[in-house]
Amino acid sequence: ALETLKMFEKKDSRVKSAAATNLSFLYYLENELVQAANYADLAVNSDRYNPAALTNKGNTVFASGDYEKTAEFYKEALRNDSSCTEALYNLGLTYKKLNRIDEALDCFLKLHAILRNSAQVLYQIANIYEIMEDPNQAMEWLLQLISVVPTDPRVLSKLGKLYDNEGDKSQAFHYYYESYRYFPSNIEVIEWLGAYYID
Repeated sequence: ALETLKMFEKKDSRVKSAAATNLSFLYYLENELVQAANYADLAVNSDRYNPAALTNKGNTVFASGDYEKTAEFYKEALRNDSSCTEALYNLGLTYKKLNRIDEALDCFLKLHAILRNSAQVLYQIANIYEIMEDPNQAMEWLLQLISVVPTDPRVLSKLGKLYDNEGDKSQAFHYYYESYRYFPSNIEVIEWLGAYYID
């Protein structure tokens, strides 16, 4: 894939930008961040209005830890294409890193309007409500999430933990037991169930 894409580097700017965008993403997946950043720069310089190139550039800056600068690249990608879901998702993650929780929630709620059944988006919304210490909203979103991925043991145990914190032992038992059924090796879940049976 890398060799094929490199053949397009010498073409006109739009083709070059598309090839460089894909090369940047491939290098990013291989954790070769210097190469990923170089190709992201080439893609952006070839076509400043390419939202995928700007998103890739944001990804490479995110990996370096400069979250303020990262957010600028994602916002520019969204100015060029407001339906760029990857940029919007990554902007939400960046705001979480910056502890700008309300802005992160806003990003994920916008995404939820576009991607109704995205497990990742539902999880992020639930997680943000948990950070905001609103367990009822967190549980509501996790219940939506298990309607999409009913066999995810981590989501089920998370629901069990939230119900347990709220003092609802029977619901906590139900979700912990379901989690155990799908993944019987989670020590934390086994310990909780053991303590429940002792009680």
